[in-house]
Amino acid sequence: MVSEREYVPEPSVGRRFSMHAVVRLSDALPSSYWRLDGVARALQDAATEDWADCGIESDAWWLARRTSFRAVGPWPVIYDQLKLTTFCSGAGAAWAERRTNIYLDDRLVIEASSLWVPVDPRGFPVRIPATFHGIFGESMNGRKISGRVPVSAPPEGTPRRPWPLRRADLDVIGHVNNAAVWQAVAEIFDAPVTEVDVIHHGPVEEGHRVELATSEAAMWLLVDGEVRVAVRVVGDPARDRGR
Repeated sequence: MVSEREYVPEPSVGRRFSMHAVVRLSDALPSSYWRLDGVARALQDAATEDWADCGIESDAWWLARRTSFRAVGPWPVIYDQLKLTTFCSGAGAAWAERRTNIYLDDRLVIEASSLWVPVDPRGFPVRIPATFHGIFGESMNGRKISGRVPVSAPPEGTPRRPWPLRRADLDVIGHVNNAAVWQAVAEIFDAPVTEVDVIHHGPVEEGHRVELATSEAAMWLLVDGEVRVAVRVVGDPARDRGR
């Protein structure tokens, strides 16, 4: 999954939205590195702020279908001051791809790519509004993307254990929020990583009995034996983390 992800460069024209973030105490590991779920929350916040700022009036909510990011510089640590710049890098009939760059001291350190799907207040997918292309179209430069995501399942014999849900994990449409899913990722994999890919195959909801399956470089969240979330991580402990 990870090696096939494309990170298109930041466009020179079109809409780009920037915001600042700080690696807070609540998002740092004992090693001081930025936790993976902290990165995911920052990416989600940037997407939310961009959508709120763009001026499109819509009751749709955007759900992450796939989120990937890779380290291209030193991994952020506690109290680092960061800048996130996000832009739309492609779209289909009922989905859009968002790219986000994270900068530390004007140096690009993390590149992210996410596939988002708009849903109505009941959680059903809806088509992208016509006004979307008027605002985000220039940065996409005509790039069309597929809404398909690769399928994976834990191999026979992969260790499993229950993964309890909390009410704090739920979002406004009753799903376990994308950032809460990333807490399961952070439970298994420590930062820094070279690259990580999280794919949502179906919702995890209140009342579900969830299992967590793990291998050396992958994990899955399953409901009644069906994969709802698949994760693949590439780590490179020998890579220079120098700042």
